[in-house]
Amino acid sequence: QVHLVESGGGLVQAGDSLGLSCATSGRTFSSYTMGWFRQAPGKEREFVAAIGRSGRTTSYADSVKGRFTISRDNAKNTVYLQMNSLKPEDTAVYYCAANQKNYLATTSNIYDYWGQGTQVTVSS
Repeated sequence: QVHLVESGGGLVQAGDSLGLSCATSGRTFSSYTMGWFRQAPGKEREFVAAIGRSGRTTSYADSVKGRFTISRDNAKNTVYLQMNSLKPEDTAVYYCAANQKNYLATTSNIYDYWGQGTQVTVSS
């Protein structure tokens, strides 16, 4: 069982940067592939980024590629999402998720554990 807690959301202006963190419980964090998803009002949850167990491999949605960076610190059991050049269309609740499959899954049904989400609002 993995417990995930996101933090770092807030209200920012277009063009600003924001960093999200996801702290996890348990001693097996390094055995999980981690992902970030987001869900805007009235829309389906969508993939944002994923990172492999060691942190050496990453995957990004086209909409955030070049602006967002996912990283992890296995010693701190934490995964991060650095978001730069934010746009109003990035407004959503952001969720971190964990799965034990050893590949960078981009679909939510692959992930086994989810955090409660943190709101990110980007004003124009």
